[in-house]
Amino acid sequence: MVILAAVFFFLAYHPVLSMPILTVVGVVLGAVLATLFRQRRWFFLIIPFFLFSLANVFTGHIWNALSLNGLGTKWSAVIVHQRETNIQLNDQYIWEYDAVLKTADNRDVAVHFDTMSASIYPIRNEILIPPQNEVFMVKYIPGFERNIVILSDESDYGKRLIMDQDKGPVEKAAGQYAVSPRNPAFINEYRDALTTFIAKHRNDADPDLIEGYQRELEQLPNRER
Repeated sequence: MVILAAVFFFLAYHPVLSMPILTVVGVVLGAVLATLFRQRRWFFLIIPFFLFSLANVFTGHIWNALSLNGLGTKWSAVIVHQRETNIQLNDQYIWEYDAVLKTADNRDVAVHFDTMSASIYPIRNEILIPPQNEVFMVKYIPGFERNIVILSDESDYGKRLIMDQDKGPVEKAAGQYAVSPRNPAFINEYRDALTTFIAKHRNDADPDLIEGYQRELEQLPNRER
């Protein structure tokens, strides 16, 4: 698994350098197989390798995240330093991060990643980097600890983000209800939003928040259809 972790680390952290290397691997492998089997069609093997090298520029961190999440050991890490670079991605500057991984056998390992190479699980169309100096959960392969995947949903910062997102429908419904408290549709939407949030976060949200939402729910008029 160490070799696998090293390979995925290289693909995720050096996607541009991986392009010529993967292409050369395709050429060499095709040539070897064409010689062994005396069939020139094996040379076409370069095509999937070349296409994969292109796709890897955008998906290397995804494959790395999936492999580490499936095979890795869970522990924790902390970002100790971050800095903005002069390189941009989608009109936003890329950041570099230095972190310390605390391994399961109580060793400290310095790790480094940036906005582009950060592997985060679950896979989403957004880059959720933990705040500096806050402990977050990761997985790594023992023997190649510098390759980590950030477990956003199992870390405090990720849980806060999820809760804030789940509060969105409640706040929207509360606003509608405040504008027109006799509107049956608004009443029902507010009731459903409160019920859904309470059921999902009863055990992990602030007890005062749950208590307040429960009072709001109890004070709503009976459901109207």
